[in-house]
Amino acid sequence: MIAAPSTSRRAFMAAMAAAFSGSLARRTHAVQDFSRPNLVFVFADEHRYQSMSFTEMPMIQTPNMAKMAREGFCFHQCISNYPVCSPYRGMLMTGRWPYQTGMIDNDIDLRDREYTLGDAFKSAGYRTAYIGKWHLGGTRGEPFGFDLSLIWTGTNTHFNQSLYHPIEGAPVRPEGYNATLMTNQALEYIAGAGADPYLLLVSLNPPHARFSDAPPDKRALYPDGSLPYRPNVRLAGPADGHISRDNGSPHYEGYHAHISAVDGELGRILDAVKQSERGENTIVVYTSDHGSQFGSHGIGSKRQPFEESVRTPFMVYAPGRVSAGGSTHALMGAPDVMPTLCGLAGISVPATCAGRDFSGHILHGKGPEPDAQLIMHISKNNASGGQRHPAPLFRGVRTRRHTYTVNEEGPFHLFDNQEDPYQMSNLVAAPEHASLRADLHGRLAELLAAAEDPFPV
Repeated sequence: MIAAPSTSRRAFMAAMAAAFSGSLARRTHAVQDFSRPNLVFVFADEHRYQSMSFTEMPMIQTPNMAKMAREGFCFHQCISNYPVCSPYRGMLMTGRWPYQTGMIDNDIDLRDREYTLGDAFKSAGYRTAYIGKWHLGGTRGEPFGFDLSLIWTGTNTHFNQSLYHPIEGAPVRPEGYNATLMTNQALEYIAGAGADPYLLLVSLNPPHARFSDAPPDKRALYPDGSLPYRPNVRLAGPADGHISRDNGSPHYEGYHAHISAVDGELGRILDAVKQSERGENTIVVYTSDHGSQFGSHGIGSKRQPFEESVRTPFMVYAPGRVSAGGSTHALMGAPDVMPTLCGLAGISVPATCAGRDFSGHILHGKGPEPDAQLIMHISKNNASGGQRHPAPLFRGVRTRRHTYTVNEEGPFHLFDNQEDPYQMSNLVAAPEHASLRADLHGRLAELLAAAEDPFPV
């Protein structure tokens, strides 16, 4: 474990003391309330569903993620409706669609008038904390309902370069792997939380680029060229820059080394929860904001309608509260996360939420079964390269079986994901699928209207 130096620890403990000021006397006589579980929500950046040992890559070492799926509950069709960092985070934080919040691209500030996940839990009597990458504007989570926020910036270089921002004083630059340092702060919070119920969000940057700076022990797990590509990978074209070498290290193996490192940090969190005061009444969730193409369809990154971009992990772990080995293929999306976390805690879902509460699947084996999730890429003004970014703008639907998209010129993609799981045969112009295309087009129009999206479908 890489520990932060004493200066960063002092700053962290000062922030912790401020966050818990006034609560110790109340806790002295507190009676634990086992009807309100703690929630620890851990999410990585750019971790795709396919890249885990129990999904499609058994050679990848993700034992803690596999444990969460084996001993907890797994959503196998969790969809990142807009596979870009800030738009996803806007949906996570509000349960609302991008045009409803204004979060239509990266580097847009979340409006402080939005009613957030932090607000909902704080209003219900929870302690609330946010640790890690924010990417919603600024460096403070307190205006958004978090009693404590330790926001990290400069996180794409994973060793010795990232800063975190305490509520008072200058930013702190500790040495080490930033996912480990963020996890250290999360462990401090969990250990000191006491009897009060809490919501803790932990936003880790890996496996987001840079892909060449994973911890050496994790990088050694995957020698150069050792990992198989998906059958739809094409290395000629724009994918080359995202999958080839940087400073002598192949990106693809480095990406998966970061995933194994994140898995190790997740294991530390699971252990800390188990040893904590209310560990038996704590729910841990692991997910990601979106995936990454890594050469599939000749594409390098995200902002795409393909499975590698829009499909993410989502596991829920709470022994004794969540039955082991449960799973569903129900289509869950990013706006559904906030109401689902509220449902897990027994908190009323705020009326502002556009998403649905999927906690019934987890707790009772029955919940919403939507026929489609809306998928989109609205703007690339703030993408790397701006309008030169190669990802197309689109709107679409992802159903249990099909992916259908349109762009400004009309129908763009139609894939049968059951018969063609790697989406290598585009059926959008096939006459025999005209009726299916019309049905999906009509459903897309309905979903866009509900999301207040003005795209002219």
